[in-house]
Amino acid sequence: MTYGCIASMKTRPGFRDEVVSLLLGAADGLRDAGCELYLVGLSDEDDTTIWVTEVWRTREHHDASLELPEAKDAIGRAVPMLTGEFTKREMSVAGGLGL
Repeated sequence: MTYGCIASMKTRPGFRDEVVSLLLGAADGLRDAGCELYLVGLSDEDDTTIWVTEVWRTREHHDASLELPEAKDAIGRAVPMLTGEFTKREMSVAGGLGL
């Protein structure tokens, strides 16, 4: 089975769009790194929460992707715009539409 995770992060007020742009810009090359699905969503309940849903061939592919220069750059640029409030749920993905 493949590895999946659903995570949320909160941005400082006024920075959500900029963080979303960084996340989407960093998506280039993820497929070659083993990513099967990468979704960035906005909370309808507030204007600071971002949701990220990912499906990877393996957890090892996910972990290795965090070492890519593009990922490190995006993370480094996003951190000052985040509050430090994160959630994350990991799962084994059995399948689904679009996979």
